Amino acid sequence: MAAILLACNGGLEPLTDCAAVAQICGTITFTGTIPDSTEWVRVVAYRQRPTAPQGLFTFNGPSDALPYGNPTAEYRLSLPPETYEWVLAVWKKIGTLNPDGSNADSLLQEAGSYRNPADTSQLGIVVVPATGVRGVDILVDFDNMRSVSDFFPARGIRP
Repeated sequence: MAAILLACNGGLEPLTDCAAVAQICGTITFTGTIPDSTEWVRVVAYRQRPTAPQGLFTFNGPSDALPYGNPTAEYRLSLPPETYEWVLAVWKKIGTLNPDGSNADSLLQEAGSYRNPADTSQLGIVVVPATGVRGVDILVDFDNMRSVSDFFPARGIRP
């Protein structure tokens, strides 16, 4: 499946200036009203989509905090060469996240995810080679963020 995604219309192409290391590179496009309670927005990647709240802390990354006051922002996320099922922009509300994640529901939201270019109703899969890839673009919509726990199968909500 990942090979098919890479072959479609150029797919995720190696990025010359990001070719020295394994990483994903892309553009975040921001829409909507930025909440006053915003502490930061960062990109993270999961090899497998978490199935329980404890899995929220198995991510790779995060990216540097994104400059969310601009209409777009470039990002880079260094990752081990691997396949990643969920690459998302995470919005964090001002506050302290408990080490056990017990308050993640109230402080973290999915602000946008990399989508499958052939079917944007589905999450996009990213295969990171040793040379990195570009084009892992994400639309962040501050008016339509979702609690990260909404993605857990036990809650009956799909990506």
